[in-house]
Amino acid sequence: MKLEQNDKPLLFSETIIPDIFFSEYLSALPGDYLKIYLYIIFLSKYGKDIKLNDLSKKLNIPLKSINDGLKFLEENKLITKKTNGYIITDLQEFTLHNLYTPNLTMSKEKLEQNSKNKSRSKAIEHINNMYFQGIMGPSWYNDIDLWFRKFGFDEQVMIALFDYCYKRSALHKNYVQTVAEAWSSNNVKTWNDLDKYSEKQENLSKFKKTIAKKLGKYNGLTQYEEAYIENWVLNFRYNMDIIEIALKRTTFKQNPTFEYINNTITDWHDRNLKTPEEVNAFLEQRKKQDKNTKNLKEQVNKANYDQRKYDNLDFLYANSNKKED
Repeated sequence: MKLEQNDKPLLFSETIIPDIFFSEYLSALPGDYLKIYLYIIFLSKYGKDIKLNDLSKKLNIPLKSINDGLKFLEENKLITKKTNGYIITDLQEFTLHNLYTPNLTMSKEKLEQNSKNKSRSKAIEHINNMYFQGIMGPSWYNDIDLWFRKFGFDEQVMIALFDYCYKRSALHKNYVQTVAEAWSSNNVKTWNDLDKYSEKQENLSKFKKTIAKKLGKYNGLTQYEEAYIENWVLNFRYNMDIIEIALKRTTFKQNPTFEYINNTITDWHDRNLKTPEEVNAFLEQRKKQDKNTKNLKEQVNKANYDQRKYDNLDFLYANSNKKED
């Protein structure tokens, strides 16, 4: 891998990183990928070929992570792959181009609408000051404007979106957009919508914790197990009273699986059982049917046994008559 050359000797050389990197890209870079990026910026000044194995040893990062890191940097436009190596992106020029190009296609009506939207401007200013210490990167403005238009959020919801991501130490664009899409898919647009959605998610979280505790899953649930629970609660609209009936029935099974519980609850839903009373009545009815079936089998078996016994006596009786003859 060949990097561009810088003529200054090491002792007097400096590695300059534009501020736009800190405001736009830093939060999205995993630790090892950040080390790779900074080191190849440093190396780009000396024009020497460097092998990926050497890079792995120098940074004490596994070779696979080196390859994954370079791919990540390329996908995020921080570097560009060429035939004989990579070129490091000029972030200032790249950001300016992205900011300038959309403005060329922005209509006069749009500009007037934006200038009049004081409440939206105040929301963006609040986001800048509260979550970016007043130095929010320029491209964030375009992204926030896009999210306002795409998802139809009001100003309170947009601020809440950044507050949610900030508190989870995940204030980078991919994560913010993922959360925004999740909210939008649940019809969140106003503060009241968000309040209802948050309450629903909080209740769902309590369900998951309660079920995990009752099943002794102290290391937490898998993604698939959580999906099962979400289906029971959100789609089947079952409460804990019904779900607990299914959980208790696992005591009759040896090594019951989560799939067994899901099949049980799904069967109740397919039978249109909506309350604990209906579920218990169905189970009681099935218990009686199983008991009747068992009694019937016992009677049939007894009848077969008696018939065989009778047949054997006839056989012996017939044989004894033959001997007398």
